[in-house]
Amino acid sequence: MGRQRRRLRIAGFTLVGALVLGAGGAGWTFWRLNDNIRSVDIDAALGDNRPAKTGPTTSADPSDPSASPSALPSALPSGALNILVLGSDSRSGTENAELGGGDDGAGARSDTAMVVHIDEGRAGATVVSIPRDTLVTRPSCPLESGGSSSVAYNAMFNSAYAVGGPVCAVKTVESMTHVRMDHYIEIDFSGFAQLVDALGGVTVTTDEDIDDDDSHLELTAGTHHLDGEKALALARTRHGIGDGSDLGRIGLQQTLVKALLDQISSTDLLTDPTRLYEAADAITGSLTTDTDVDSLTELMKLGQSLKGLSSDTTKTVMMPVVTAPYDGNRVVADEPEASELWESLK
Repeated sequence: MGRQRRRLRIAGFTLVGALVLGAGGAGWTFWRLNDNIRSVDIDAALGDNRPAKTGPTTSADPSDPSASPSALPSALPSGALNILVLGSDSRSGTENAELGGGDDGAGARSDTAMVVHIDEGRAGATVVSIPRDTLVTRPSCPLESGGSSSVAYNAMFNSAYAVGGPVCAVKTVESMTHVRMDHYIEIDFSGFAQLVDALGGVTVTTDEDIDDDDSHLELTAGTHHLDGEKALALARTRHGIGDGSDLGRIGLQQTLVKALLDQISSTDLLTDPTRLYEAADAITGSLTTDTDVDSLTELMKLGQSLKGLSSDTTKTVMMPVVTAPYDGNRVVADEPEASELWESLK
């Protein structure tokens, strides 16, 4: 009897120990993922001189007498959103250097810029790509070192990020679109490649052969399943297709966006904890966000509110542009079509 009691006691201690270790592991994982995320306080930097903000709503109606106050804070937001998404080589490290990024964090560039408009109800979206070679009026931007940059006319769009980082990128987009950016999300080269790998790759179909010495990508026309490195190369390819301009690359990036949506919806990460952690680590470790979504909790809440999105309900377009009259290698907004597009996102 004493031996049996001793065995039960040992089993009990073992179970308690496993639970404590499990809870500790979950806590460490949450802390690590949360600590991965970098953020920039866009609101504090830009102040109130910005386009009007769309009032947020939730899936619970505060006027509904049956909705208890305790239930409202946990309700998922359902209001329309505009998110500036940048793909950049801003994070230092050997992985980014090998994938085409900077190796010391200096001279970072925004290679890809998309305004993602989420419809009211969050079941549909419009992704608007802004060519990085677009000539714009870059507004005066607050600088990290203090002071402000000067207004620049006929500046390349992607110079905003190089001059003043995320804050200037957001201010430039809001200045040219007159649309408030509710959130800012930036992902770097290595993080994007790791995310694609964590999802098991991505399947894309190309209409023409691709052979780009700069991105080191060779693909025949047709359907291909790409790993992270090749998916990143596809997103950066410009010289191996069409006329070699940034406009051809945007078409490939939009194809990749829809392919990623399909891959995410077909991958049940919740049934594979290892893959779920790899995806979460890749995402959080490569992100810079605004301070409203700079925690794992807020990112998960945002992600859950977008679970109704699919490639079928997501429209991809490019900001209407024409060749700049004073520079054949640059483009400018094609008016009034460009303004009409931005107005539709308000």
